[in-house]
Amino acid sequence: MADEPLVLGIETSCDETGVGIVRGTTLLADAIASSVDEHARFGGVVPEVASRAHLEAMVPTIERALAEAGVTARDLDGIAVTAGPGLAGALLVGVSAAKAYAYALGKPLYGVNHLASHICVDQLEHGPLPEPTMALLVSGGHSSLLLAPDITADVRPMGATIDDAAGEAFDKIARVLDLGFPGGPVIDRLAKEGDPEAIAFPRGLTGPRDPAYDFSFSGLKTAVARWIEAKRNAGEDVPVRDVAASFQEAVVDVLTRKAVRACKDEGVDHLMIGGGVAANSRLRAMAEERCERAGIRLRVPRPKLCTDNGAMVAALGAEMVARNRPASDWELSADSSLPVTDPHVPGEHHPGHAHDHVHDHDHVHEVSKDNLYS
Repeated sequence: MADEPLVLGIETSCDETGVGIVRGTTLLADAIASSVDEHARFGGVVPEVASRAHLEAMVPTIERALAEAGVTARDLDGIAVTAGPGLAGALLVGVSAAKAYAYALGKPLYGVNHLASHICVDQLEHGPLPEPTMALLVSGGHSSLLLAPDITADVRPMGATIDDAAGEAFDKIARVLDLGFPGGPVIDRLAKEGDPEAIAFPRGLTGPRDPAYDFSFSGLKTAVARWIEAKRNAGEDVPVRDVAASFQEAVVDVLTRKAVRACKDEGVDHLMIGGGVAANSRLRAMAEERCERAGIRLRVPRPKLCTDNGAMVAALGAEMVARNRPASDWELSADSSLPVTDPHVPGEHHPGHAHDHVHDHDHVHEVSKDNLYS
């Protein structure tokens, strides 16, 4: 246990300031400061508001995570941070903070991929990932099918959303129904009281000539909005629960159908589901049913680990340390469109030795570091 890497992870890709601490595959702390309430009145995440909230929350959240884990900053073996993809300004706050802590502590720095982190977090729940792992990631910004033979070095895109991501569609339909923001949790709750077969909403990209693994929810969103508009124009009440249930069923049907198909086509007997929408109760239930029928083992982390958090970043960082992957260097920057094929951003100048740079600096820095972290 003590020989396993102790890593702190920082996640600031959107509106959650997440700080997690992991030892190997054991979660020690998962501290989150959310700015979702500050965005609710705008009906969506405002990048500038998110960035400022991260600045205010960063140090207190890191201190809370260290206290929760019962460790000091000096005990850490590395600092991991989401380098992308995400909102550029929000990512910059996290990357800057991670650099500062790694520099001051003399620890290696690992810039990691947000999507790969969502896959790796399942190790904290169900143990080491099988290789390869098929992953369905569903969130406000992404709906992706990924094949991961090696989560630290080899992640391959199978399919992705070509327009609205699933979580984005939930938010937009919630807005049309005047249900507030974010839309996912409230639609999930109302759908439990509705009839999923009440309205035959379309299933996008499921025709024989359509891309097998890509997703499209724009047409579904439009169809639902027009259905609601027609009811209102006719002076009729909108059956909100039935709309929520039928819309949710259409999304979940497509997601699970394509994920199971990908597993069968690639001969993979495990499916991992992650991302914020993985907290959706109907998605979990339908995935379980379809995977059981197909002989596929389903792995879904508990809801708190599905949404953006620092634990997932720490989990991937710990795996990087355990597998001796090269650390990032001080030139690490945020990349809002970092491709999933780059699970992490290795250093170009001194691979694997980001922490060695600390010893190149003058005595004044060494003294100030001792003052800060003695």
